[in-house]
Amino acid sequence: MGEIMQTFWFLVLGAGVGIVSGFFGIGGGVVMVPALVYLFGLTQTQAQGTSLAAMALPLGLLAAGEYWRHGNVKVGVAVFVCLGMCGGAFLGSHIAQLLHPILLKRLFGGLLLLVGAKMVLERV
Repeated sequence: MGEIMQTFWFLVLGAGVGIVSGFFGIGGGVVMVPALVYLFGLTQTQAQGTSLAAMALPLGLLAAGEYWRHGNVKVGVAVFVCLGMCGGAFLGSHIAQLLHPILLKRLFGGLLLLVGAKMVLERV
């Protein structure tokens, strides 16, 4: 994948994570870490460090620094994902206000089940 296309997809990931974060009121790592692992081929450790770096201020600065110290932060990825998250979080939170609370709760639970099942059932 070319650098421009990869940058584009990192921005799309960031926007998607922002939408889901704003929509469900969750930390983006619930979505971003599996996406970085399964869609972009980062290791689990790199994905966690990169996710923290993307959401660094103020949440993950110290933790991301430790991951970075060990070489497990993709700084360029974190920057572009962060940019995408800015608009995505606003959009997701706006959409969430339009839904019935029961539907939102069920969607949130479904998201967690899907991500959890993928991680639990994956062959190592």
